[in-house]
Amino acid sequence: MATQEGYLDRILTIELGRCTEAAAVAASTMIGRGDKESADQAAVTALRDALNVLSIDGTVVIGEGERDEAPMLYIGEKVGQGGPKVDIALDPLEGTTLTAKAMSNALAVVAMAQGGTLLHSPDVYMQKIAVGPGYPEGIVDIDASTEDNILVLAKAKNVAPSDITLCVLDRDRHQPIIDAARKVDARVFLIPDGDVAGVFHTTEPSTGIDMYVGTGGAPEGVLAAAALRCVGGQMQGRLLFRNDDERGRAEKAGITDLDRKYDLLDLASGDVMFAATGVTNGSMLKGVQWESGRVRTQTVVMRSKTGTVRYIDAISNIPTK
Repeated sequence: MATQEGYLDRILTIELGRCTEAAAVAASTMIGRGDKESADQAAVTALRDALNVLSIDGTVVIGEGERDEAPMLYIGEKVGQGGPKVDIALDPLEGTTLTAKAMSNALAVVAMAQGGTLLHSPDVYMQKIAVGPGYPEGIVDIDASTEDNILVLAKAKNVAPSDITLCVLDRDRHQPIIDAARKVDARVFLIPDGDVAGVFHTTEPSTGIDMYVGTGGAPEGVLAAAALRCVGGQMQGRLLFRNDDERGRAEKAGITDLDRKYDLLDLASGDVMFAATGVTNGSMLKGVQWESGRVRTQTVVMRSKTGTVRYIDAISNIPTK
């Protein structure tokens, strides 16, 4: 009988990637159709079906929302056929609007780790800052100014601030960050959606992204942290609450220090596994391509314990009804 460790390794290399492939293929049927809800539902259904055939005792800790708001893959939902206890964080379709509008960098994303090792984050906002691997610990700080973070990063890279590029969600709330970056002549790469991909881009030199900074969803922050754990990098986050209802959600999730600054290991500890499949073409993954009788996908699967990163180019027959 396979050990838990051995089974989790097998999930990394095969099953977890198959789960995101299924979600991406389902979502891809809705690319460019202007219906982000149907695209998301297609991905949710396919991913849930794929997870439920795995020999795991899985609990969704980052999902599509609270149970009353999300009929499938809600926070706390159990998935799998039984086996080792694991936490699951997922976004069946990161970039619903990107998919509906046939824009770049939509992904299907899943992270998995031993039970109790992923932050059970409520569905609220999170302030985030992230950089890729190779820097001294604590090189950037969420409490420092944008200008100071750019300057210390430029010094560490031995480049001018004008050679530093920030990835920022294109939102009105981020205008102070944009203004601060341009004040020191840094570049700003604005993205319409998809901050898991935005954080992940800091790990790949070919993207040209040095730092991700801004406020986005807390669930996406946990997913991004899982990816960084596998390939290296640093990240800090702090939950942001707009009202008493959101603070109540945090308390329900067991979070008592509402002002806590989380680092990478606070967000995702233990042996973390991560998989992502491209839905639309992006900077790091190709999107789903439909051919006569076949479908092509590109998936990345990673594991923190080994630091292994595998890119899987798959060609599958299209099942007939």
